[in-house]
Amino acid sequence: MSTPEFVLALREKIGTAPLWLSGVTAVVVREAHVLLVRRADNGAWTAVTGIIDPGEQPADAGVREVREEAGVEAVPERLAMVDVTEPIVYANGDRTQYLNLVFLCRWRAGEPHPADGENTEARWFPLDELPPMSATMRARIDAAVGPGSEARFQVTEDRLGAL
Repeated sequence: MSTPEFVLALREKIGTAPLWLSGVTAVVVREAHVLLVRRADNGAWTAVTGIIDPGEQPADAGVREVREEAGVEAVPERLAMVDVTEPIVYANGDRTQYLNLVFLCRWRAGEPHPADGENTEARWFPLDELPPMSATMRARIDAAVGPGSEARFQVTEDRLGAL
């Protein structure tokens, strides 16, 4: 997976210490189909995901990631979900956690293909015939294509008492 230069520069200073990053998931739909990519690092089918660059607008990051990873042009339509990932420990020992913004995007042009080496496949799946995927990724897709126009977010149960 390609690591952004700003993350590499931070890692030179902090080593493998936990790093809080902003990420984006772009759920691209075309008619009753959703764009999925098969990740090269673990073989999982996912919507397009990526790291938001410093100063980059989150919706722009989603559009950029879709173009870079799947060769497809997309238009963001709405913020669908805000969540925080579980802590991640990469094979090299780097630790990170992401504030993730999920956008529903509409396909504009292009046929999907693995465009940048981060994925081995890219293709459309009928919304009612998705391949096996993590519950977290499924929740992101469901939030984007499900009914309603408001964004979903998580409230930790122990925080409810404090609100």
